[in-house]
Amino acid sequence: MKPRQSPVKDQQQDLFKVELARIVDPNHPLVKLSKAVNWDRLDEVFGETYCPDNGRPGVSTRLMVSLHYLKYTEDQSDEQVLKKWAENPYWQVLSGMKYFEHELPIDPSSMTRWRKRVGEAGAEELLKETIQTGLELGAVKWFQLNRINVDTTVQEKEVRFPTDSRLYDRARERLVKAAKARGIVLRQSYKRLSKTEVTKQGRYAHARQMKRAARSTRKLKTYLGRVIRDIERKCPDPDRELQDLLSVARHIHARKQKDKNKVYSVHAPEVECISKGKAHKRYEFGCKVSVAATSKGGWFVGAMALHGNPYDGHTLKGALAQVERIARQPQHAFVDMGYRGHGYEGDVQVHVDKRRRGRTPKSLWRWMKRRAAVEPAIGHLKREHRMERNRLAGTEGDKFNAILSAAGMNFHKLQKFLEELLRLYFFRIMAAQYIPLLAVAKEK
Repeated sequence: MKPRQSPVKDQQQDLFKVELARIVDPNHPLVKLSKAVNWDRLDEVFGETYCPDNGRPGVSTRLMVSLHYLKYTEDQSDEQVLKKWAENPYWQVLSGMKYFEHELPIDPSSMTRWRKRVGEAGAEELLKETIQTGLELGAVKWFQLNRINVDTTVQEKEVRFPTDSRLYDRARERLVKAAKARGIVLRQSYKRLSKTEVTKQGRYAHARQMKRAARSTRKLKTYLGRVIRDIERKCPDPDRELQDLLSVARHIHARKQKDKNKVYSVHAPEVECISKGKAHKRYEFGCKVSVAATSKGGWFVGAMALHGNPYDGHTLKGALAQVERIARQPQHAFVDMGYRGHGYEGDVQVHVDKRRRGRTPKSLWRWMKRRAAVEPAIGHLKREHRMERNRLAGTEGDKFNAILSAAGMNFHKLQKFLEELLRLYFFRIMAAQYIPLLAVAKEK
């Protein structure tokens, strides 16, 4: 059924409890944001994903939206954000609670199911709401949305560094575990032998004894091939899960050094190897992400996970379309030289970064110099808002994490704006009181 209403809308009073509104500071940024966010619009948008007349009522939309904003603003896991929610009254005010709750509102797994329910379109609505709230509060100006900076980065997946020996051993281990769960008796599991060979391979490679290391790797590959063939003989008609696992294992077993579209992780086969030319990190394993931020203010108006490692220029059309859905169509887009030959033919003027300053008008050159401002903003996305290591499963998890990282940073900027606004208001009050006194003292 449709989600429940937030407890704050309930008119029933509790004689033995004190309302949160009487405890918290009304000038706190989260209290002000709880009144500024358009919760009714989000209720209407996400209510369409629920069945209207079947099942029990769902968890309130405001609670789930608030938990995800706080999760990506504070860089917390599902379990951590719920534990801190039970300790923080301001988080509960943002979530629409009427009284202080001492227990967890939901199980952490409910957040996973809610993300799957709303999908990428729902994540875009959360990012859109941060921009709309910023416009209402005055933190975001309409003219700031006319010029944006677009760039790409890599969102790494939570996988260990892939080596042949580790992948062979991991694929064999997963197959043995799946066979045991289905009652398939294997001729040999190679658990003890594989453990020995993995240890040997690591030691040989560390000592630069590459022939011996290669021999251990070949043994691990042999063990994997034997387990694959044994399962295929004893289970000719596997279920969907085992069939997918066998397909990944065959891909790992059959691949060669120069092959393309390799599998770099057993549990996340969608991971790609991307090289951005970084001195400290030659290869990154995850997916490419296109981000768009306003040239002035640094508000994120788009973030899109892209699979297949596309050329940067070919991602521009989709990135600008997403910006139009979330905010509005910009007039100018500034990109780096990696976007040369982008082929975009829309209404937005695309300015590719040039090194020839004398041939570019000064009015345009000032904005082109601000293009590089998106790069430290991407660094904040990674270090502070959960884009550095994506822990959500599948390609949908990649897309959701990229968009919510941008929403989390915007939400953080909204809190900072309200804090500075309160500080400025306080200084004005103090100045209005003391400046006349100073003037009188000076006259005396």
